[in-house]
Amino acid sequence: MLSAFDIFKIGIGPSSSHTVGPMRAALMFAQSLERRGLLAQVARLQVDLFGSLGATGHGHATDQGVILGLFGDAPDTVRPEIVQPRLEELRRTGRLDLLGTTPIDFDRVRDIAFKGEESLAEHPNAMRFTAFADDGSVLAEGTYFSVGGGFVVEGGQAVAQTVAAASAVPHPFTTGDELMAQCRNHGLSVAALVMRNECTWRPEAEVRAGLLRVWQVMQQCVQRGFGIDNPLAAQSLPGPLRMRRRAPELHRELLAQAGAADPLAVMDWVNAFAMAVNEENAAGGRVVTAPTNGAAGVVPAVMHYYQRFVPQASDEGIVDFLLTAAAIGMLYKTNASISGAEVGCQGEVGVACSMAAGALAAVLGATPAQVENAAEIGMEHNLGLTCDPVGGMVQIPCVERNAMGAVKAINAARMALRGDGSHYVSLDAVIRTMKQTGEDMKATYKETSLGGLAVNVVEC
Repeated sequence: MLSAFDIFKIGIGPSSSHTVGPMRAALMFAQSLERRGLLAQVARLQVDLFGSLGATGHGHATDQGVILGLFGDAPDTVRPEIVQPRLEELRRTGRLDLLGTTPIDFDRVRDIAFKGEESLAEHPNAMRFTAFADDGSVLAEGTYFSVGGGFVVEGGQAVAQTVAAASAVPHPFTTGDELMAQCRNHGLSVAALVMRNECTWRPEAEVRAGLLRVWQVMQQCVQRGFGIDNPLAAQSLPGPLRMRRRAPELHRELLAQAGAADPLAVMDWVNAFAMAVNEENAAGGRVVTAPTNGAAGVVPAVMHYYQRFVPQASDEGIVDFLLTAAAIGMLYKTNASISGAEVGCQGEVGVACSMAAGALAAVLGATPAQVENAAEIGMEHNLGLTCDPVGGMVQIPCVERNAMGAVKAINAARMALRGDGSHYVSLDAVIRTMKQTGEDMKATYKETSLGGLAVNVVEC
């Protein structure tokens, strides 16, 4: 079983699969050199980025993630404000301190190769690290796959080996049907059942504190995205598109119009919450993968909707929301994919929409069957969603797409709550369909920037 903290990871932007995953992989490789006593013998490193990592790595700051990982930084602890100064120091000196202790010569252009035209069979997000000695001989080599949401699998290691055995928890489930059966058989809500599983690994008080910490980071991200105590929010987003941030201005307008008789003002707030997160993500700020960085705005936006506009909102509801959303995310991660490079944006914003829909329904009083229905609706109407970022950057259409996904999630929850939980299409069926649709989708629409908006919008 996966943990809720596997689904919700604290990291930095702009991408979980293309920035966070490569950072983790680089750190893993450097640590493996240290464990084997090879670190001091390293004279040079070569990093090869294949497939989607090579095709869109420049726009997704993949090389930046790799460099930070080699320095010894981890996505959940690195301070975003030190990233650019560190990269500038590397550019100026040509020296990289492996794990912060062992200096080697390193040139970002020479030593990181973007091989978007080459793919490895196991996964489209592949990278290979090679360490060389002074005489040019190979000291060590490692291949890693960034499989979505910041998850990293080492070459030769089955994905199943990276997670705990299902028998380790009191209420194992791998499908939606099994989850519903566990809830019925034990008289538990989805959140209560997941909490019991989480307590296999840590005390309940620690689980709650950890989830509230995740919520705190989400709130801080929205605040920064609104420009509150963040002077950088006045700047355009990085990259050649020079996109201006829209969330700060929208936030100011909504505050000025408070009390006005606008029945759709709530929707404007949801849009603002989602856009604030994804603009902050595009700028390389601290976000929570939910379940990915590219889709990081959907769940926080719906949680902010719950907190601001639902009278009975509470911290207990926040915890239940995250536990329920995590359960749904686990089903997609286990049975399909949350990687845009593997199944398109249906695996990112689509999954986030499904997670948020089921979780919102839960905290509004839904039965487990209604939760499953809401999650199914959230994905069913995102099937076929492509991943075609303009310029390989998580900006167009990603920022607005998160806002659309959040509004759609709220509607899905409301539709499910108006029913009794019975529905024709099961969550398992829609997850299978999403996976099959992703397999049928052309590679040009799966985070390669070779099709769709990416080739029909001129970069300027």
